[in-house]
Amino acid sequence: VQLQAFGGGLVQAGGSLRLSCTASGRPFSNYVMGWFRQAPGKEREFVASISWNGGRTYYADSVKGRFTISRDNAKNTVTLRMNALKPEDTAVYYCAADYGAAMVSVDPVVYDYWGQGTLVTVSS
Repeated sequence: VQLQAFGGGLVQAGGSLRLSCTASGRPFSNYVMGWFRQAPGKEREFVASISWNGGRTYYADSVKGRFTISRDNAKNTVTLRMNALKPEDTAVYYCAADYGAAMVSVDPVVYDYWGQGTLVTVSS
């Protein structure tokens, strides 16, 4: 599958952004989808993930209550709505797909496919 993430940009602290990731290839509903991010000089970290039908979602503690992950299998799209953004949210955000997974994982190692990343910069 090929993933393409977009929607990043520059926003002031307290603002909002919506990231989207579209997929092509195998049926989208076969994938658990996740968002990860990597800030300069730091390791890639989990942000949010969603089960194949959207019934289960998981969030990193640092974004819980501010970010919302959702998916539209008919449109092969997963979306990350980010509210109340903070400067520490600044990072390159990646969408990822875990094919045929029974569990929704927060571990980037298990994800099979990755998008190219989109940069989110939050100014103070």
